[in-house]
Amino acid sequence: MKLKYFAWLRESMGCDEEIIALPAEVKNVGMLLDWLAMQEERYERALEFDAVVKIFVNQRFADRNHAVCDDDEVFFVPPIAGG
Repeated sequence: MKLKYFAWLRESMGCDEEIIALPAEVKNVGMLLDWLAMQEERYERALEFDAVVKIFVNQRFADRNHAVCDDDEVFFVPPIAGG
């Protein structure tokens, strides 16, 4: 699975994208977020505010119940403020 990070998430993760091996037990976006948060501290910190981060699977908006598979591309897009 390819994970892509945008805006401040890119800074927090230290990269703009990475490839992970999706465990068989991870079936949807919510499970992915929960699993990632348990893997490394950088995921836990970056996803602390997951309620405001928009998730896209294969360039389509996805909620926590959206199914995922190892061939997917998942975008993490936080809110962006400007002024």
